[in-house]
Amino acid sequence: MTRHPDLLRPGRTALMVIDIQERLVRVMPRREQLVARAVRLVEAAQLLDVPVVITEQVPEKLGPIIPELAAALAKLPRISKVAFSCCGEPEVVRALRETGTTAVVLCGLETHVCVQQTALDLLAHGFRAYVCADAVCSRYDIDHETALARMRGAGVILTTTESVLFELLQSADHEQFRALQKLVK
Repeated sequence: MTRHPDLLRPGRTALMVIDIQERLVRVMPRREQLVARAVRLVEAAQLLDVPVVITEQVPEKLGPIIPELAAALAKLPRISKVAFSCCGEPEVVRALRETGTTAVVLCGLETHVCVQQTALDLLAHGFRAYVCADAVCSRYDIDHETALARMRGAGVILTTTESVLFELLQSADHEQFRALQKLVK
């Protein structure tokens, strides 16, 4: 079946969880939604064998990944970074290339800083960047909304967590359909 090139494909997609750390999450509006959607994406990625890249911005100052995600991500390495763009850490781009990834789904903090810079740099590296608008956040709505508009204008694809899950499934006859259906209820 011929599919649109912007649709996510299993085996070519990775999830990047950006800096969902204790001190950052604490000051975010809609933090419960952000955390719930990020956990949903991580659980779905694990069910569908989608590679996950996890970053922490200066963890010695901002704390580790929040406990709700740490439990789900316990077996996966975390990449510490100083640069705002995750692509500023060579290990991130290397990890994506090693998995054969062509599309990267982003969730995390903050929309107008690390998420935006990462998304734009992913485009520069030849990846398709997808930002789950319901799984990213900034302290101020103006920063969040402006960053989403800027990224869209630059070619980043805005989506939602539920759209990502169903695109990766492709069909109701997928063996993980029922398990993923439970994640969206």
